[in-house]
Amino acid sequence: MNRLSRSLIILLLALLLAGGLRSVIFAQDVDPSAGDSPQASDFFFLPYVAGGQDLPTTLPPLGPKEPKDATAFTKALNERLKIELPFDNTQAFTDVQRGLIAPLPTQVISTTDGSGVAWDPEKFSFITLDALAPDTVNPSLWRESQLANVAGLFKVTDRLYQVRNADLSNMTIIEGDTGLIIVDPLVSVETAEAALALYRANRPMQNVVAVIYTHSHVDHWGGVLGVTSQQEVDNGVEIYAPVGFLAAATAENIYAGGAMGRRANYMYGTLIPGGPRQGVGTGLGTTISEGSNSLLAPTQTISVTGETRVIDGMTFEFLLAPNSEAPSEMLWYMPELKALNGAEDATHTMHNVYSLRGAKVRDALAWSKYLNEALDLWGDDVEVLFNMHHWPVWGNTEVVNHLEIQRDLYRFINDQTLNLANQGYTPVEIAEMIRLPRSQEQTWSSRGYYGSLSHNVKAVYDLYLGWFDGNPANLHPLPPAESSAKYVELMGGADAVLTAAKAAYARGEYRWVAELVNHLVFADPTNQEALYLQADTLEQLGYQAEAGPWRNFYLTGAEELRNGVNTDKGSYSKGSIQVLSAISLDQLFDFLAIHLSARRAEGQNIILNWVVADKSETAWTQLENSVVNHTLSEQNPSAAATITIDTATLAGIIQGDTTAQIEIDNGKITITGDILKVIEFFAMFETFDTNFNIVTP
Repeated sequence: MNRLSRSLIILLLALLLAGGLRSVIFAQDVDPSAGDSPQASDFFFLPYVAGGQDLPTTLPPLGPKEPKDATAFTKALNERLKIELPFDNTQAFTDVQRGLIAPLPTQVISTTDGSGVAWDPEKFSFITLDALAPDTVNPSLWRESQLANVAGLFKVTDRLYQVRNADLSNMTIIEGDTGLIIVDPLVSVETAEAALALYRANRPMQNVVAVIYTHSHVDHWGGVLGVTSQQEVDNGVEIYAPVGFLAAATAENIYAGGAMGRRANYMYGTLIPGGPRQGVGTGLGTTISEGSNSLLAPTQTISVTGETRVIDGMTFEFLLAPNSEAPSEMLWYMPELKALNGAEDATHTMHNVYSLRGAKVRDALAWSKYLNEALDLWGDDVEVLFNMHHWPVWGNTEVVNHLEIQRDLYRFINDQTLNLANQGYTPVEIAEMIRLPRSQEQTWSSRGYYGSLSHNVKAVYDLYLGWFDGNPANLHPLPPAESSAKYVELMGGADAVLTAAKAAYARGEYRWVAELVNHLVFADPTNQEALYLQADTLEQLGYQAEAGPWRNFYLTGAEELRNGVNTDKGSYSKGSIQVLSAISLDQLFDFLAIHLSARRAEGQNIILNWVVADKSETAWTQLENSVVNHTLSEQNPSAAATITIDTATLAGIIQGDTTAQIEIDNGKITITGDILKVIEFFAMFETFDTNFNIVTP
């Protein structure tokens, strides 16, 4: 009996045992001898017929608002993966526990101001290494979540340690000759402090002599004030980063921070609890911490590949990898330890070529070439690969194999997307057509736990060809609420749409139901029955999802459809005042300009001089044509007024934490000239509601 036949028999048995199923799944033609294996798209659903009539179908009751069970369709699809994937390969379960020195303390880490929880180590405690996958979790994602949930202080090799699962990312600690070199101090000050405290409780070396940022994402620098301080930097602690780091960190985490933060809450599951029917992690780690972000500007920049630095007696050979996983990123090799840092370019998952939280599209081809370059430079000598997420890889053969598989994964995504694009296929079509070669499908580290093949190929298309698929019908579509109202009217009204959607739900056609009912929700967001049906549908899609972010998006959407937006939960949505104070004045004025209301500024022309006291810098701005331009290191004699201010005060005004009038009254702003023009200028700006709707209009 071949593999496919066994899969189908077990699948059909699972369906019969599940109960309540009124359809049978049939496989389209596949050829196992040609290396084919059935994919989700290889299956279609036919009604089970008895006596010439369909058996009656049932739906879960609409409401209550709590999560539902997995349906028979979801259970069957998840069961099939247990047969198709190599669950007998358990090496990762050994590797993830290797070198454990001390477990992570289980106490909740509170925010510095005492207002909430920065990190709850027990949120995912139900995910243990020996626990079986629930029906409500894709078993492949469950396996990855089991591994990602292992927490504590680990020895990677001599002088090299990691604290894992104290946040989304790893904090790596390298023991130099005289002190500690901290690599990527997590998301939050609070978690970074706790991670360093765990190390210090178990190792003799205490003082920090250097910090390294591998790249520009906030989970790799946000906790820096938990491991060092500006005073210590002023006294000699060096901070290393790749060229372009500060500009990239600002552009990606601050300029679009409001929108990105709201979507990040969806992606990382911060709005839902942990649980078998809720969050099980992100595929890259468990989730992001919700403490205080901080930033210290780099004091040392790595500018070219091949640059070598000796940091506290340890040699670092750098390889720049811009526009791979981040706009500014670098890898390095430490010859004394035969250890290669892969930053975030070679983790145990297919990564994002595009991040669902919102980010610039990444270059999969360049990504692949950087990994190839790392193999060329260090492949003969490396004995351990450590990344800033997940667990290390030990042994030269194992490291080289891992890097080769990862290299070829991103090259495949790039090349085959363009292959199909050049045949005229559109992004949505390519995402349905493309599949990984079997060698990648059967490799755990190539599975889409954080990225997905579907949204990554769309990203590659966008990188080369943009958002437009070439069909003029898609060039200027109606906005969602307007088009949805017309669709619902055309389909015969809300009742007719609901009847069709319920029938499709009963057939397990969840992708179609989500598309159909979305029109109804956007046409009438007060239709409670539509909201509940859409929530139930997204929930089943979440239970089936292999990618952690997909699951989190689906289940967070379901939560908000049932209960509305939780306005008390705003984590990862506003920039820290400390972070905004650390960026350049040029970037801060750019951030100010983004907040300008074009409607309010229509026809206005205001010139102002600025003296930014804490930076000892001057500038002038002109509001004209509904934009704000700035010129640094100069003053304009035609200015209506001169404003003396510090960066923290300006940042607070921009974000709406305070107002210009309040800070004038508090003496934080000094004005020489026309004070009314200054008040008028600040009145042109608006703050952003970071709890905007996503699954409703």
